Amino acid sequence: MSSRRSLLLLLVLLFAASANADARARKVLVADPFIELHTGPGRGYPIFHVVERGREVEIIKRRTDWFRVRTDRGVEGWVAREQMLATLESTGEPIDLQEPTRENYMSRRWQGGVMAGDFGGASLISAFGGYAFSDHLSIELTVNHILGEFSNGYSATIGLMHVFVPEWRISPYFTLGTGIIYTEPKSTLVQVEDRNDQIGYVGGGLQLYLTRRFMLRSEYRNNVIFTERDDNEEVDEWKYLGFAFFF
Repeated sequence: MSSRRSLLLLLVLLFAASANADARARKVLVADPFIELHTGPGRGYPIFHVVERGREVEIIKRRTDWFRVRTDRGVEGWVAREQMLATLESTGEPIDLQEPTRENYMSRRWQGGVMAGDFGGASLISAFGGYAFSDHLSIELTVNHILGEFSNGYSATIGLMHVFVPEWRISPYFTLGTGIIYTEPKSTLVQVEDRNDQIGYVGGGLQLYLTRRFMLRSEYRNNVIFTERDDNEEVDEWKYLGFAFFF
């Protein structure tokens, strides 16, 4: 249950950070007969104020399809995206919300997100961030939290990711890299020392472009843990579903 709560919290924080980054503080003019101000970012919140045509409002921030604005009289409220699209810039031009498009997805350079899955039978929560050198090739840093029945662990890896057909909405990719893994056995009758080992991996996955700045990802890795014993360990890692945003 704790792992699911942690994943949900990370998703909310990432989503909020990306959404708020879309809006810049600026002033626009109301072009429709009026726009409606809600007490909160949603249709379920009541309308408490209207702003007439020709009045000026300042965009404070954005949350998904809702904008928090301040009128020229200091009244603050939330306006739906479809009404904001009918406002004008100070130059008289239609407002440009600069929303990410398919072209932005193709030219992205930075991306980050979280994923959840299974690491050799243990629950896995993963956070990642990466930089794209080109449409096909990027470097990615991943941090994992592993929650098992007999031990917990953490790992950090860095590797290369090659996207085969980046112009497709669903794009397969190949990845390989290396890193370190720390394993902490839980208390048992037999005392076992904590372990720090090197890890190498090769894998592949799919990423699905959704809309605006958001993607879904699913991934498999075959990990080799280089232990101090005579034999190394192989661990299958499945990240069933992940959420990513790019910027």
